[in-house]
Amino acid sequence: MVPKMPSSARWISASLLVILLSLHPIADAFYLPGTFMHTYEAGEEIAAKVNSLTSIETELPFSYYSLPYCKPPEGVKKSAENLGEVLMGDQIDNSPYHFHVNVNESLYLCTTDPLTKEQAELLKNRARNLYQVNMILDNLPVMRFTEQNGMTIQWTGYPVGYNPMGSSEDYIINHLKFRVLVHPYQAQGDVVVTSEDGVAMVESDRKSGFQIVGFEVVPCSVKRDPAAMAKLKMYEKVDSVNCPLELEKSQVIREKEQITFTYEVEYVKSNIKWPSRWDAYLKMDGAKVHWFSIMNSMMVVFFLAGIVFVIFLRTVRRDLTRYEEMDKEAQAQMNEELSGWKLVVGDVFREPCCSKLLCVMVADGIQITGMAVVTIVFAALGFLSPASRGMLLTGMIILYLFLGIIAGYVGVRLWRTIKQSTEGWKSVAWLTSCFFPGIVFIILTVLNSILWGKKSTGALPISLFFTLLALWFCISVPLTLIGGLLGTRAASIEFPVRTNQIPREIPERKFPSWLLVLGAGTLPFGTLFIELFFILSSIWLGRFYYVFGFLFIVLFLLVIVCGEVSLVLTYMHLCVEDWKWWWKAFFASGSVAFFVFLYSINYLVFDLRSLSGPVSATLYLGYSLIMAFAIMLSTGAIGFLLSFYFVHYLFSSVKID
Repeated sequence: MVPKMPSSARWISASLLVILLSLHPIADAFYLPGTFMHTYEAGEEIAAKVNSLTSIETELPFSYYSLPYCKPPEGVKKSAENLGEVLMGDQIDNSPYHFHVNVNESLYLCTTDPLTKEQAELLKNRARNLYQVNMILDNLPVMRFTEQNGMTIQWTGYPVGYNPMGSSEDYIINHLKFRVLVHPYQAQGDVVVTSEDGVAMVESDRKSGFQIVGFEVVPCSVKRDPAAMAKLKMYEKVDSVNCPLELEKSQVIREKEQITFTYEVEYVKSNIKWPSRWDAYLKMDGAKVHWFSIMNSMMVVFFLAGIVFVIFLRTVRRDLTRYEEMDKEAQAQMNEELSGWKLVVGDVFREPCCSKLLCVMVADGIQITGMAVVTIVFAALGFLSPASRGMLLTGMIILYLFLGIIAGYVGVRLWRTIKQSTEGWKSVAWLTSCFFPGIVFIILTVLNSILWGKKSTGALPISLFFTLLALWFCISVPLTLIGGLLGTRAASIEFPVRTNQIPREIPERKFPSWLLVLGAGTLPFGTLFIELFFILSSIWLGRFYYVFGFLFIVLFLLVIVCGEVSLVLTYMHLCVEDWKWWWKAFFASGSVAFFVFLYSINYLVFDLRSLSGPVSATLYLGYSLIMAFAIMLSTGAIGFLLSFYFVHYLFSSVKID
C-alpha cells in the first residue's frame, strides 16, 4: 500500500507543478540562434552582432554603444539572452556591419560628430585599459592574430584603440578588414536552418550554398578626410586601404576630432566543415601539462590508498580478527586493557557541537557536488558547447535548483541520525535551502552594487534579481522540503554502540589538532591546482576552456583523495582518544578551499598583474570567495560522509558493551 501524502506535501507538489508549467513559455526566450547549421545563398545579407566591451585589466564589461560608434539604421536592438549570458555580463546587440555572402566589398559606415571632451576621454580610457570589441557572425566570435616574439598569438575580439610606445597620443580602431571563411555546401535533401529570431526551420528548396566556418579581422586605424567622407551615405563603396604603419596616417583620439568608420569584407573558400568550425577556438594547448596533473594526482591517490590499506588490513582488521578469536574471559580482560580508538567507544557517536549547521553544510555540499558532476559529464559529452553562450552557467543553476531534493534528504536524514528523532527536521530543510544560496546572494548583492556604481553591463538588472529569487523560493525551497520529508521516512541509521552519559576527557596534545586538519588540505589541493590555473585563465583572461574530459578525471581523483585524507585523519584522531571527529572529518578535506583561495590571491598578484584598481580586485576576490566556499562545502561533505561510514563500520565490528 502506498502511504497517503500529507496535505502540506500535496500543496508543495501542486505549487511546484504550477510554477514549472508557468515557466514553460519563458524557456523559448532563452533560445540561442546559431547552434544549428545554416546555409546561406550567394549574395544573401547577414548582419554581425556585438557583445559587451571587455578588458582583462578591469573585468568591468560595458555596452558597445557606450562609445561613439556608428549605430545601425534600424536602431539598436538587443538579442534574446539566456540566464547564463546575463549573469556573465553579456549584452548582445545588433550592429551596422552588414555582409553579403561571398561578395567582397569595401563600405563606408558613418562619420561622427566632433568628439566632445567627455567622449574623447572615455575613448582614451577604454583604449588604455585594453578594452576589446567582441563581434559575432553566425554565432562565431571574431578572431584576430598577432605576432609576438616570433609566435602567432590568437585572440578573440579586437582592441578599441592603442597607445604606441613613445607616443603621448591614443589612436582608435576605425577600419576593419574582415576575412570570412566559407565552405561550399551541396545539400542532399532538406536543410535545417535558423532565422535571426532563433526559430528552427526546414527548407526543401535550398540545395546548395555557403556555410560560414571562420570569422577573422585585421583592425586598422586610418586617418580620412571627414568633410569628404561625410558626403557619402551609409554602405556606399569606398576604396580598399592597407593598414598604415605611420602614425601620421592613423586616426588620433582628440577633442573636436571627427572619426570616420569603414570596413571591408573578403570571402575565402575553406575546406573546414561546419561541425569543425569551432576547433580553431578550442585548440587545447598544454595537453602534456594536463596529463602531468593527472599523473601527479594519481600518485597522491596511490600514496593515500597505501595508508588506508595499512589501516584497514594490517591494523583494524588484525585487531578485530584477534578480538573475535578470543573466548569471553579473554575478551573481558582485554576490555579492561583497551587502548587507542577502542577507548572512545562510549563517546564516538556523541552529538557534535552545532550539529544542525553540520547537517546543513553536508547537505549543501552534496548538492554542489551533484551539480558539478552532472555538469562536467554533460560538458564532456559535448552537450554544453561554448557555441551556446551562457548555457554552461544556466545548466549549473538549473541543476542546483532541482538537486535541492537530494540536499533536503541528506540533511534531514543526517539530522535524524544524530538526534535519533525527526524533531526539528523542517528547520534543517529550510536552512539547507537558504544557507549557501543566501551567502552567495549577499556577496553578489555587494558586488552588484559596485557594478551598478560603475554603470557596467556586468551589473544584474533588478528584474533578474527577482527572477533568481522566484526560482530560489519557488523551485529550490519546495524541492528541499520534499527531500526533507523523504528523509524523515527513510530507514533510520542506528549507532552500533551506546553513548555514555558522561563525556570522556580528551588527553592534552602538544600541538592543536586543527593544525593537522588544515595541513591535510594540501593533498587534495595538489590534485587540482594545475587544472585550477586553466580554469582561472578561462574565467579572467577570456580564454575558452573545453578540456572537460581532463576535468572529469581530476574531479574523480579529487573525490578519492578527499575521502582518503578525511578517513586517515579521522582514524588518527580516534587513536589518540579524540572522539570529537565530526567537524574535523569535514574540514580535513574541506580545508582545501583555504589553499584554493590563497592560490586565487597568488594568481591575482602574479598572473593578473594587468588587473588595475581596487574595484577590479574587489570583484575578483568576491567571486573567488564564492568559488572557495562552494569547494569547501563540496569536498567537506565528501570527506565527512566517507569518514562517517568508516567510523560506523569500525565500531559495528567491535563487541564492547
